[in-house]
Amino acid sequence: MLRTARHLLCLCAIILTATLVFASSPLWAAEEIKVGAILAETGPAAFLGGPEARSLRMLAERINSEGGINGSPIKLIVKDSGGIPEKAISFAKQLIEEEKVLAIIGPSTSGESLSIKKICETGKTIMLSCSAADMIVQPVLPHIFKVAPSDGFATEHIFTSMQKRGIDKIAVLAANDGFGKAGKEQLVAHAAKYGISILAEEVYDRNATDLSAIVAKLKAKPGIQAVVNWSIVPAQSILAKNVRQAGWQVPLYQSHGFANIKYAEAAGPASEGIVFPASRVLVADSLPEGDEKNIQLAYKNAYEKQFKEPVSTFGGHTYDALTILVQAIKTAGSTDPAKVRDAVENTTGLIGTAGTFNYSTTDHGGLSTEAFSMLTVKDGKFILLEE
Repeated sequence: MLRTARHLLCLCAIILTATLVFASSPLWAAEEIKVGAILAETGPAAFLGGPEARSLRMLAERINSEGGINGSPIKLIVKDSGGIPEKAISFAKQLIEEEKVLAIIGPSTSGESLSIKKICETGKTIMLSCSAADMIVQPVLPHIFKVAPSDGFATEHIFTSMQKRGIDKIAVLAANDGFGKAGKEQLVAHAAKYGISILAEEVYDRNATDLSAIVAKLKAKPGIQAVVNWSIVPAQSILAKNVRQAGWQVPLYQSHGFANIKYAEAAGPASEGIVFPASRVLVADSLPEGDEKNIQLAYKNAYEKQFKEPVSTFGGHTYDALTILVQAIKTAGSTDPAKVRDAVENTTGLIGTAGTFNYSTTDHGGLSTEAFSMLTVKDGKFILLEE
């Protein structure tokens, strides 16, 4: 009996010791932090969602390898929406109700972001959208933020560039999705302020594989000095081909949705001379020395080394989103959702790949027009536009 008791005491001591050892281990020091993401890794918007997913996983892996956030590892739960709003809605509900994530990064497209923002707000879940439409954060909702520069800023840069080139009569094209709709509205709303007249407007299917009929229609209309296309899908590359195949040498402007070199590669020689606004991460090597260049290059070099492909502004969006979230958690000193939300809203002076973020109670976009520079395609590469 005594021996049995001693054995039981020894066993309890061993169990207690093992428990203490595991409890003191960094892997068991705190619960994992669940972060959801809804990204279009496949489908027409994969040029956005692919780099976004890769960048997000890359940064999360690095953070975890360095000890996590205050000792807690990040658990990423990435859902591939294919760019479909209905899927984004389903995934948002799943991430909030079942997974109990602290925040959702994404979606990749404006249409998806607009579809789930009320779900996130109702669930009091932070959303860091990777989309550009101003409507995502206007009006301001407490839990809804975005990290992509606004399409309104892109419009300003495009029209300013046109003024410098003496262009005042244009045609506007846009895809029939959330991004295209929002961008077209911005172009129409602000053209007059820059002395620009829109002579023609066309909307095309986001899955279009041939836009030659629209191009022929526009080419036949007299007075058009430039074409502006607003899209994030492969059709923007097809448009460039169709314009040049028609022998139309009109200047072609694209939105910031063109900021992935794969779109230029898909258009081939027809991409030469295309002008578009974009974050400076695409031309990080040519930036002046300083913090912005160092941060841009750190991301660019890490991404290109790991994935053997050129960086895009879209991958930078998830990189920025997770960076903002991590800083907010550290500032809050906990993962309490309300405290982290407040910390995100009070983020100022944070330099990311898209620019310097300054959120406030009245601005959940965080960026200014300075986030963009005008780029062009030369010899198949993106370079700063000289104006």
